[in-house]
Amino acid sequence: MASCSYIGAAIFDGETLHQGAALNVADGRVASIGPAEYDTVDLPPGTLSPGFLDLQVNGSGGLGVDGGTTAETLMRICATQASLGATGCLPTLITDTPEATATVVAAGIAAARRNTPGFLGLHLEGPHLDPRRKGAHDPALIRQMTDSDLRLLVHAAGNLPSLMVTVAPEAVTTEQIAALRSAGATVSLGHSDCSAATALATGATCATHLFNAMSQLGNREPGLVGAVLSSNLYAGLIADGIHVDPITLRIALAAKPDRIFLVSDCMALAGTELTEMVLGNRLILRKDGRLTLEDGTLAGADLTIPRALQVLTGIGISPVRALAMATTIPASVIGRRDLGNLHPGASADMVHLSPDFTLNKVWRAGSEL
Repeated sequence: MASCSYIGAAIFDGETLHQGAALNVADGRVASIGPAEYDTVDLPPGTLSPGFLDLQVNGSGGLGVDGGTTAETLMRICATQASLGATGCLPTLITDTPEATATVVAAGIAAARRNTPGFLGLHLEGPHLDPRRKGAHDPALIRQMTDSDLRLLVHAAGNLPSLMVTVAPEAVTTEQIAALRSAGATVSLGHSDCSAATALATGATCATHLFNAMSQLGNREPGLVGAVLSSNLYAGLIADGIHVDPITLRIALAAKPDRIFLVSDCMALAGTELTEMVLGNRLILRKDGRLTLEDGTLAGADLTIPRALQVLTGIGISPVRALAMATTIPASVIGRRDLGNLHPGASADMVHLSPDFTLNKVWRAGSEL
């Protein structure tokens, strides 16, 4: 693999924005940031950033994560995500049957054994949620976590690169959460109507799509939102300007200067021109930047990470902070500090963004896609 030095764009290494420097890449890995050391590749103005990490991807390229998912499905979803700038992702199964969950776990383990490019593991969002905060999840499939469920999740955590599990405190015990964490899973709270005190007592380390499908911040009961904003919990955020109003985005980011990361929460429609899809037996419609059920309930997001960056920088969030929310912070959430940065020795997974954060190019291990 050829060595080269990328020049012409600012370089975000995961923490710092370097101006007037070269990113030197050799054998698919970052060699250094500084003076050019190899033949130069002149990039247009903009930013060279680590590839994005998306921890909530319900599908892409016309394919969803469901009871028919195979390792091939996951490979194709990851490939589509890479074309959208996310060089690593967690394909996500929302609330489904025990059989569907087992199928997706088996597919994920097979994908991991094949070293599927971009496959970071799985995110299982449900079915152990609170039906009062179901969102677009099928309430008929929401249920309490059983010993059998826990055994499958522990098995998955031990055989996947990463496993994130979204649960509501109403549907699990603190002992089950402790067992999942001991097995290596990232436990995220979501689709819950719990109190702030209950949330903080669970031992979870994360929250799923902050503000959406959770108890809100109140003057006497802070809710799950208050628990997130007042603690060291990580939290995913759907920054499309639809799921969370821009004013609320600014308030949250002012209250919590770190540990908030971007997710797309995209569906199978991502990377396609399709205008509708079927989820289970329910129709999802795509219109005006929204994905909704026929009754208008938001059902995932019609969002890419570059678009989320445009939204954040458009409301005054600094490019450095916004980029960290798509790279180093999600890497920390799943304990993969080897990802989401362009430090010496890191894989040259990277993207080039125009000054307005439009995605121009994507590389994985130094090879342009």
